[in-house]
Amino acid sequence: MPRRYRPKRRPVAPDIRYNSVMISLFINRMMQRGKKSLARRIMYTAMDLIGERAKRDPMEVLETALRNTTPTVEVKPKRVGGSTYQVPMDVDKERGESLAMRWILSAARARSGRSMAEKLAAEVLDAFNNTGAAVKKKDETHRMAEANRAFAHYRW
Repeated sequence: MPRRYRPKRRPVAPDIRYNSVMISLFINRMMQRGKKSLARRIMYTAMDLIGERAKRDPMEVLETALRNTTPTVEVKPKRVGGSTYQVPMDVDKERGESLAMRWILSAARARSGRSMAEKLAAEVLDAFNNTGAAVKKKDETHRMAEANRAFAHYRW
């Protein structure tokens, strides 16, 4: 990982059905072993299920679920004088959204039974209602940052 140089972010093309970059990013993160068409089918099926169950616009539900799951602070290890401290740091917008997507997908994969589309739809609806494993992970991260607030002066 480079210490100084940050590569430029590549632009992501919006998806076909919803014309949304966010759904495109979701599909890319869901994809395994290069099977993008399968990831796309799972995502669109999940969006249809979300629309049916929530009786609202699925894009609005997904955006709210992501907003409910996005962390504002996280802890990063910082080594000071032989001991390592967990220093709370603010999370920038792109990283927060990326973490939220990863948490939602990992929580959906961890659910038992049914198809991936149904598990993803259930997890997004749980995140929309401020419940579920992804929101719990965000709360846990915030709690950890709050507990280590005393080390905030080590921020770099």
